[in-house]
Order: sequence, then structure tokens, then C-alpha cells
Amino acid sequence: MGSCIICGTSVDGHICDVHEEDAVFEFRGSTPDQLTAGRYYRGSVDGFAEFGVFVDVGESVTGLLHESELDQRLETLDWQPGERVYVRVTNVRDNGNVDLSWSIRQADDEFRGVLIDDPDAAHELLPAEVDSEQKAETDEQTTDQSDDRGDDSDESAADDGKEEPAQPAAGAVRASDQESATVGSVGDAEQASDSPADTEEAADSDAAPSEPLDREPPEAPAVTVGELDDWVGETIRVTGEIVDARQTSGPTVFELRDGTGTVDCAAFVEAGVRAYPSVGDGDVVRIDGEVRERRGDLQVETEDLTVLDGPDREDVLDEIEAALRERARPDEIDPLVDDDAIAAESEPIADIVEEIRRAIMADRPVIVRHSATTDGYVGAAAIERAVLPRVRDRHSRQDAAYHYIDRRPLEGDVYDLSDATTDVTRMLSNRDRHDENLPLLVFVGAGGTEASLDGFELLDIYDAQRVVVDTVVEPAIDEAVETTLAPRTDAATVATADGRTRGPTATTLAATVAAHVTADVRDDLTHLPAVSYWGEVPETYGDAAAQAGYDETAVQEIREAVALEAFYQSYEDKRELVTDLLFDGQRESGKDGRGLASHVSEQFREKLDVAVETAEANLARRDVAGETVGVLDIEQFTHGYDFPTTMLLLDALYRRLGSDFAAIVGIDEDELHVRSDRAVDVGELAAAAEAAVEGADLQPLSTRSHRIEFLAGQRSAVEDAVVEALAEFF
Repeated sequence: MGSCIICGTSVDGHICDVHEEDAVFEFRGSTPDQLTAGRYYRGSVDGFAEFGVFVDVGESVTGLLHESELDQRLETLDWQPGERVYVRVTNVRDNGNVDLSWSIRQADDEFRGVLIDDPDAAHELLPAEVDSEQKAETDEQTTDQSDDRGDDSDESAADDGKEEPAQPAAGAVRASDQESATVGSVGDAEQASDSPADTEEAADSDAAPSEPLDREPPEAPAVTVGELDDWVGETIRVTGEIVDARQTSGPTVFELRDGTGTVDCAAFVEAGVRAYPSVGDGDVVRIDGEVRERRGDLQVETEDLTVLDGPDREDVLDEIEAALRERARPDEIDPLVDDDAIAAESEPIADIVEEIRRAIMADRPVIVRHSATTDGYVGAAAIERAVLPRVRDRHSRQDAAYHYIDRRPLEGDVYDLSDATTDVTRMLSNRDRHDENLPLLVFVGAGGTEASLDGFELLDIYDAQRVVVDTVVEPAIDEAVETTLAPRTDAATVATADGRTRGPTATTLAATVAAHVTADVRDDLTHLPAVSYWGEVPETYGDAAAQAGYDETAVQEIREAVALEAFYQSYEDKRELVTDLLFDGQRESGKDGRGLASHVSEQFREKLDVAVETAEANLARRDVAGETVGVLDIEQFTHGYDFPTTMLLLDALYRRLGSDFAAIVGIDEDELHVRSDRAVDVGELAAAAEAAVEGADLQPLSTRSHRIEFLAGQRSAVEDAVVEALAEFF
């Protein structure tokens, strides 16, 4: 029976229920369910999100301090990662999420007491009790090590008439030679100035060469991080790069990475005191220490740490990179179905898989940029599906699934300067505020045409890595980005836009990439290629979807539902909604209550049918070179800010009326779109029309979506010139 440290009431522990909120606790547990709701805890800033701050409570648990709980705006906070804060645990959810609230008391002395919350103890502990236990453990270790010394050491100590200093316990910082002292190890001052007694002892040693000399301890065996499981309890040597250095209430913890994995290396000099203060992120080091298991994880108790410079440093970094690349690259490429067009792209598929896996290993966010189309959304969602498990396996923090993988739709299929400026601004802000690595940007169903070149060049200035997965990649883009993946199709296929999908889609390519990023999600992806095809679905992909449980109607409903949802909140990724549509809905269309996709697809058809009927009724007919060209005034006969988009409308219109028209031109205020079953090169079309209209400034915005921009003042003349120029392609 103890007494409350505040009021003296007899309690089982050191705090009564009435005064529990007057004390602050230091958490020593390892799981969220060991926290006590209502208590105030010491914490440290882990990172920022758009909706709040993640705070580490103890070494293994992270909670969310929502922006609504703060006493100031989130963007005005100047906290740094690792900075101490005081928070109150308001709720621990069943899924392990921890809700936090702000404490107006932000120092130990503003509380009426400090206690230790250790789940392994019968009750909360006083800091003095914990300190005495730690001291007893340290004394016991020191005694054990002293007893283990050889007879020679004992005799020498007896002859000298004084006790030999004890060796540091495992995990303590020591400076055993000049090399260790150069990296900021503790004990430099003691080494710099020998005592007279030490000098005397050294002289005695020189005068008596017959005495056995102290020998250097045998070099610890060099092992990789991946081999540490076999060395628990042994002293080893690991070499690698420091990717994180953090100070806990006890030891300093260095996270070391080599080509096989990462491990925490704890260096202890004094509770809460930084060991090796000159060592930080990016340093390449060699660490000797004992491998121990701590709360289910391996840890190296650092006995000696040496910083490597010059050629040694470069050699280690090269070895790490080579090993990581080898781990990241898939052994072979196995397409989702037998498709010669996909099999022919095995090498670039492997290249992109390697880049994505490598980014995850290096803790670089993967940003997936994609067109706001069914093909773009489905292909990007496939990659997101594959990256998420790897991110969750690598990071324990609650926001990792949103921090290290982000899917961002584009307005069209062009990555312009506006989009690039948004990405650069965000990535530089995250780097400066949160010490975040620059991301890998993956483009799906977008970025393949020369119109995206300006955006890529801005990214290149900041060394942001880019890879493109698209149905077409023009030569200028192939040179501007690190890796590209596009099917080998003839020019006629690229130049034909009749509302039907030809050749492998971006989704087909992206789903194949995703299946090799994480093999466990392969079965989730087999129906996605069929979803991405408008018009006739290739038999192999239709069969694959059917085998996965998605019949023809179900595939159509998902395709239409994604197309509709892509239109609304077009700049939001809608991750959970898209996941429900693609992966969690009812599969067989014959079942009752077919789910979300069925419901949304009905709205898609209703809206599209009305728009197509209106467009058909107002479609003008023009005779050109013996062929009929339809002209639709988009500005006059569509709802410009409502569904469907111009592209979807013209695709559906040409699928319905294509047999009656050689081409359909949709003309808006300052841009036009062309649909035809003939191969129409919009670059050549724009050039021909430009020659006929002075001052119209016709520019092909996308050779893939067959869109041309012009000056609004020349709208009527451009319409006539484009229609006449189409005769060259009939």
C-alpha cells in the first residue's frame, strides 16, 4: 500500500483517482491498449499531416493530435520532429488508433507530479524507483564483467594496489582509441589528459617487458542486418548508413540501414543524454555491439561507433545501393494473362517495379499522378493497392498509408506547369518542415505526350524522379524522364480516336507492374484491365475478369461508376470510394443488391443518355470530300460544368453514330475535339488549319485525346478551317 504523491491518501500505487489528471506520466509500454485514457503523457512530435500532428507517446506508440484540439492553426506551428510536447490520451480505439488532446501544461514542473506508466509493473512508479532499478541492473552488469576478467588483470590490479576501472556495460558509449574519439564519443576529455598514476603505471610497464602486454580485443565478426537473427547474444559488427538518430529518455537510438534491412542501434552514456552527438542522418558508420531482442525486435547495444569517410564511405554506399537494387528488381515478369504486347515490355515493366520498390525501401513517398479517366483511375489504384502493404509493413506510424503513398488526379492527360508547380511546392515544403525525402512520381495514363514536357523539366530541376506508364510515350518524354512504359503500337492506332480502346490500356500495364510490386495483391488485380476498356473488351481480359468473379455486366458497371466518380471532386483521390468500387463491391451481377458500382452506374447512364440525345439532336452535318462530318457546338448544347465531360460525351456520341459520320468535331469557346475512325494526326490537322486562318494560334494540346486549342476570337474561322482540313485524312 502506498500513498498519493499529491494528497497523501492511501492507494495501491502513488496517485489517487482524484488527482490522476494532476500528474504527467512517462509511458514505458509498447502497445496502444496499455495506455490509460484520461491521463496526461509526455510525448514527442513525430510528424505532420493535413489534419493534425502525430505524437509519439513512448517509443512504440503514436497518437493523433487533431487540428481541432490545438490552440492555434496547424500551419503556424513551428514544432520540429522529436520536440517534446505534453498531451492527454482521450481515447484508444479498437483498431489501435490513439486520440490525443492538447495540454495547456507544457513542462514537468507545471504538473503536480511525474510518474512512470510501466505496464509490466503492478502500479505506476516514481522516477526514483525506476532509476534505482536501472542502477542496480548496471551495477550487476559491472560486477559480472569484473568477475569475468582474466587472472592477469586481477594480479595486475593487486600489484598496483588499486582497482582497475570497470568496462562499460553493453550499450554504453566508450572511447577506446583515438579513432573513436574523433566521432564525438563520450570520454574524450579523460583520454586527452592522463593522470600521474597512469603515467607511472605506463613507465612500469615499459621497464618490465617480461610482463604480458595488453592485446587488442579480437575484431567482432562482420554481419549484415539481415543475418542478425542468428547472432542474438553475440557481439558483432554492422556497417551501414544512419537514416535516423533520435534521443529517448534513456539511450540514443541510431537507425542503421545496409543492403539487407534496418536495425536500431542503442548507445547509452546517461539517461536522456545524447551519445555520439556529431553522428546523424546520412553518416556512414561501423558499429560494434551485442545483438539483443527488445520487445520482439532486434537491437544492437552499441559498444563502439566509428564514422567512415572518403573511399570507405563511398564503397559502403555503393554496396548498399547495389544490394537494394538487386532486392527491388523482380526475378521475372509474369503478365496477368497471355498477352504478347505486355510480354514484349517485360524489361521496362521490371524497371518500373524496381523504381517503386526502391523508393519504398528508401522511405521516399510514391506519388501517383493520373488522368481523371477510368483508365487513369483504375491503373493508378492498382499501383496504390500494391504499394500500401509494403508501406504498412515498413512503417508503424498511423499516417504512413497516407504519408508514403498518395494518388493525385490531373484535370486532363497533360502534366502542365501548373500541376508541376503544385507538386514541387508541396514536396519542398514537406522536405523543409518534416525532413521528408523527395518523392518518386509515377504517371499513369498521363504525361506521355510532348505537352507534358514543361512540367517534367521543372521536376528535373529539383531532381524529382519520374516514371511514366501510358498508352503512348513520345520521344521527347522518353528522353525527359528516367523510365517509361508504353505498348509498341503503330502510329495509326495512336492517331485513331473513335471512342473505343485499342491496344493495351494504361491500366493493363499498371496492373502488371502492381502485381510484381507486391505479389500478394495479384488476385485483386486480374479484373482491372477489363474495366479499363471502352467498347469491346479483349477476350483474354474478359475471361480473366470472369474467372475472378466479375461478369460482363459487373465489369461495365464498375467502368461506368468510376467514370462518374472521377468527374466529381476531380482533384481528390477518393481513395476509400474508389477502393469500394474496384475491390469491395458485389461481383456477380446476377446477385440481389449488386452494390455501390451498380447504383452509381445507373446514374452514369441516365446522365450520359440525356447528354447524348441532346447532342445528337443538335449535331450539324457538313459534307467534306464526299464524306459527312458532324459538328457539335459544345458551348451551346452541353452543360459545361456538369457530367459528362466533353471527352466522354464525344466518345459515346461517336460510338453511337460513327457509322454515319467520317468524323465528329466538338467545338467549345477556345478548344475543339476530333473523333473519327480514321487515323487523324491532330498535329498535322492543327498545322493545316493554322495555315488557313491568320492569327488563330492553333495548338495541339494532346495528340492522344485529339484536342486543339485556339484563340476564341477566331472560333468561327477555326471551325471551318478544321472541317475542311479533315478532308486530307479521308
